[in-house]
Amino acid sequence: MAKAKFLAWCVHAYTASGLLFAALMAVCIVRGDAESLHWAIALMVVTTFIDTTDGWLARRARVKEILPQFDGRRLDDIIDFQTYTSLPLLFIWRAELLPASLGWVLLFPLLASVYGFSQSDAKTEDNFFLGFPSYWNVVAMYLYWLHAPVWLCVGVLLTLAALTFVPSLYLYTTRGGPFSKLTNGLCLLWAILLVLILARAVADPLPLVWLSFGFPVYYFVLSWWITLRRWLGNGKASKLSSHGFAPLAAEPSAED
Repeated sequence: MAKAKFLAWCVHAYTASGLLFAALMAVCIVRGDAESLHWAIALMVVTTFIDTTDGWLARRARVKEILPQFDGRRLDDIIDFQTYTSLPLLFIWRAELLPASLGWVLLFPLLASVYGFSQSDAKTEDNFFLGFPSYWNVVAMYLYWLHAPVWLCVGVLLTLAALTFVPSLYLYTTRGGPFSKLTNGLCLLWAILLVLILARAVADPLPLVWLSFGFPVYYFVLSWWITLRRWLGNGKASKLSSHGFAPLAAEPSAED
């Protein structure tokens, strides 16, 4: 039992390490020079990796059963709000992707994320995120790398903030569900491309940036394809879930 508790606390410590990297990220963002912003993006990738893997470790270590008095999900949400929302939006401001006169636009994704993180059904029973899942770290990264014009930055920020309130489905493939094997495999390739970009493995990273951008596009398009199929299928479905969607069994998966 002592060993099980030790392993469970190790998993919580692993999750909490994301907050340490978040603190380093904040320092890099405040410094604001090109090299510091480069390292800030690298730390966004590190914290995303931790968040992607700690849930699997928690289930393996049975942390809910071993340490029922400690809420690992609450710890995870506290850290995620920093690493997925607050710091990426601060990055957008510090990197001057928006002129000073438009800084107020960042309040919309900030408040939308507060709403999203506070929803009890932000993660559905059939393993989807409900509403845009506050991937502002990915948004910040590509707006910066691709030197997006101001009008595009504003449009992307406002559109995705609005989609937080739309009951659309977004893949949550670390918990299984439709297309999980395909998506997780592509996510691994995406991670490799990000490492190559951040390691400056090539003199001109822009082609790799555009290639890596294919994964967020794939994720968004596939998520909305599933959403639209659910919405259109609801008129014929005899039984709907509590979220107003047809049951997951109606969705094809990559393994089928």
